[in-house]
Amino acid sequence: MAFAPLHHYLPELAQRETRSITIFPGSGFDLPSAEYTLAETFCTEPGCDCRRVLFAVVSTRSEKIEAVVSYGWESRDFYAQWFRYADALKTPEMISEMQGPALNPLGPCSKHAPAILEMVKQIALPDVAYVERVKRHYALFREKIDVKMNRRQRRAARRR
Repeated sequence: MAFAPLHHYLPELAQRETRSITIFPGSGFDLPSAEYTLAETFCTEPGCDCRRVLFAVVSTRSEKIEAVVSYGWESRDFYAQWFRYADALKTPEMISEMQGPALNPLGPCSKHAPAILEMVKQIALPDVAYVERVKRHYALFREKIDVKMNRRQRRAARRR
């Protein structure tokens, strides 16, 4: 499953609506003082409806990705059903990683990754308006991917 940043498909929207969290000294998070940008990335697989986002969390202090936090906003039952064709992968652990926030083990991971996950859990995800905005971004992103897929299918059909 490949992911691409929101700004590749919707640059103006990403510029306006990408969330950053500023951490000050004494914040209670075990993080250096910095601004942490939650760059949204979404699945580019045609026809996929995983309803997940990967936040590539970039620190202004290091100017690199410090952690990748995955977040699936649907229920455990949704992800169990979503995995219906991949029974070998459908374990309680895998479903837990799909649903809710978790560190993505395949992404860049600094020593601050566990604290970044806590920051996302405690600041970003309780913000209902922000989560709804991420869902809207997902829907708009999927429209772009699916339109692109439909164009390819039409071109392939014309060649036959």
